[in-house]
Amino acid sequence: MKGLVLPAATAQWIHLVFEWLALAGGVQLYRWQRRRAHQPALLQPGSFAVVVGCILGAAIGNKLVFWIEMPHLWQGVVPDWRLIASGQSIVGGLLGGLLGVEIAKKITGIRRSTGDQFILPLVVGTIVGRIGCFLAGLNDGTYGVPTTLPWGVDFGDGIPRHPTQVYDMLFVLGAGALLWRWRAPLARSPGLAFKLYLASYLAWRFAVDGIKPVPYAYAFGLSGIQWVCIVALVCYLPFVFLQSREVVRT
Repeated sequence: MKGLVLPAATAQWIHLVFEWLALAGGVQLYRWQRRRAHQPALLQPGSFAVVVGCILGAAIGNKLVFWIEMPHLWQGVVPDWRLIASGQSIVGGLLGGLLGVEIAKKITGIRRSTGDQFILPLVVGTIVGRIGCFLAGLNDGTYGVPTTLPWGVDFGDGIPRHPTQVYDMLFVLGAGALLWRWRAPLARSPGLAFKLYLASYLAWRFAVDGIKPVPYAYAFGLSGIQWVCIVALVCYLPFVFLQSREVVRT
């Protein structure tokens, strides 16, 4: 299958446009859900702090995990700062956003769970963003390794590759659909749906990144993102299991 081959400059602009569409769409969906639930507007002190914490945390996590994945970019005498500044990581954004929200809630004294309303914006945002990744082709580092499967995509170098951007879209769509189907029992324990979504996405990224080129190999040949997923799952899964047990008992 032949993919759309774009000049590097055009691909970068298209990718940027879809990134902003993903962000804007996610924010609007989050606002819509709050209005539907008759919750305070985002400009209310507590709500605004949570949103700011999410955005700042996601921005920092985005860059931090990108640098972990691409440490070799620092090895040059004069690093390409434009390349470093343009790096993005969904895993880093999710983890950074989570930490940012929790810090904001701690500062403002909010104790209720706020994560479940982020699931739909995250699903839609990921799908829109990955469309941009797919269109960027070889100019974006999210494509897979060569494959002989019939749905392999040639992004312009004559080699059919796993369309891992599409795999990612299908996964978040399926995960979101399952959580929607189980929304009634999950609603008894606010925050559990988000924990399940995040944990499943981290596990998924650990797996699917195994069929992507590794830009810099760490221990056991794993990429930086794979190691971030492992560490995050080790820290996060106990909370998921504890809260899941409470739901099962009730």
